[in-house]
Amino acid sequence: MSAGVENHSPRSKLFACILSSGSVQLGRFAMMNNSTGGERVRLRPVFTPQESGHQPHHGMNGVLVLLGLSVLINYIDRSNLSIAAPLLKDEFHISNTQLGTLLAAFFWTYGLMQMPAGWLVDRFDVKWVFAAGFFLWSIATAVTGLLHGFTALIAVRVILGVGESVAFPAYSKVLSTYFPESRRGFPNALLIAGLSLGPAVGILVGGTVVEAFGWRPFFLALGFGALLWLPPWMAWMPRRQPRPASVSTRSVGIIPILRQRSAWGTCLGQFCVNYFLYFLLTWLPSYLKNGRGFSMNEVARYGGLLFLMSAIAAMVWGKLADQWIKAGANPTQARKGSLVIGQVGIGISLVLTAVTQGNIFIGMLALTGVFLGIGCCSTWAVTQTLAGPLAAGRWAGVQNFIGNFAGWVAPMLTGFLVDRTGSFVWPFFITAGMAWLGAIAWGLIVGPIEPVNWEQLRSPAPILTASAANPSVP
Repeated sequence: MSAGVENHSPRSKLFACILSSGSVQLGRFAMMNNSTGGERVRLRPVFTPQESGHQPHHGMNGVLVLLGLSVLINYIDRSNLSIAAPLLKDEFHISNTQLGTLLAAFFWTYGLMQMPAGWLVDRFDVKWVFAAGFFLWSIATAVTGLLHGFTALIAVRVILGVGESVAFPAYSKVLSTYFPESRRGFPNALLIAGLSLGPAVGILVGGTVVEAFGWRPFFLALGFGALLWLPPWMAWMPRRQPRPASVSTRSVGIIPILRQRSAWGTCLGQFCVNYFLYFLLTWLPSYLKNGRGFSMNEVARYGGLLFLMSAIAAMVWGKLADQWIKAGANPTQARKGSLVIGQVGIGISLVLTAVTQGNIFIGMLALTGVFLGIGCCSTWAVTQTLAGPLAAGRWAGVQNFIGNFAGWVAPMLTGFLVDRTGSFVWPFFITAGMAWLGAIAWGLIVGPIEPVNWEQLRSPAPILTASAANPSVP
């Protein structure tokens, strides 16, 4: 993009005088310098087209399908222990509190590794970083089926957390680089659909397989079967293109991200999202079996229904949000509106789920799934727009680091409360409250959904007074 400045009109003389003060930065354009005294000034975009996400690589549709499939595998692997939990509890003779500790062990390293994972995907080629993490978590899943001790199970869940920690920083890096704002809603909804279908498939298929063959063959098949995903990823995902010498190669650090009010809003919002999501992922099967008295087949059917409805709602709502933006709505309306509506709704439906019976209870489970899809499908689209390609990995890492403390709290607190009260009512009420707190975080703390100008923060433009621009002004 270029703009000419001719030294003939008073306006152009004033503009030339401003430029003569040295270098100045305009919006998302690179530094300009007028020290040569030339009559024409050229504005250079800070990002190359591919870096800014406005010209997707031709093969990215296939990559997008692989990303959605990887989320599905990811969430089957992290939720499979909850599917096997009723059998594990009997086999290892553990309490609900110990089971909660086992379910939370994954999140210890998953959360702590988020910021290093964000640094890795910003610093190195996301293609290779994600492939390494995928391989590690798949092997950890398979090995789980060979273990016979409580301590060994905790150790392998910790390793699983290390492998899966690269996932969402990598997703944000890929989508912020290759997809513009008006096309990010559907790709992010596809990820949320994979997130929801993972537990749905895990509960529907896993519940049946576990009842028929036991939990160990289930883990072995999941882990080794998932490795078939790697060859197409290596073939279809493009390698990172080297940046031109004219583009800044300095990445954005953690401190500049934490100086953004919206970053704190996304972190608190992510904590609340993860709290109700991980509550459902880790305890829903046990609640349906032990709290409601359903058989494993009924657990598979009703638990799968909730996550299936979430996947459908995420896909539909994500597409609608993109169409809304293309029709003229700004991202703040489309993205934040989705998050607030979804999380207010999921809080209401969780409360109703805890106190209803029969067919109404099944309906509330389905409604919870609908609001889950609406309330999650825009979460990472917000982060990708705010951070941009320069900081998408690190911002996602910080957000997921803080957000995944919920993975430590929700499973353990739920197990503790169930042991103390003999009921799941209080865990449901607390989870509903967290959903409403999340609506406040996304709606009020997160600011306008527009890219942060990292280049301007690094080299702020000089403050020009009227006298500096026109020496004749006293």
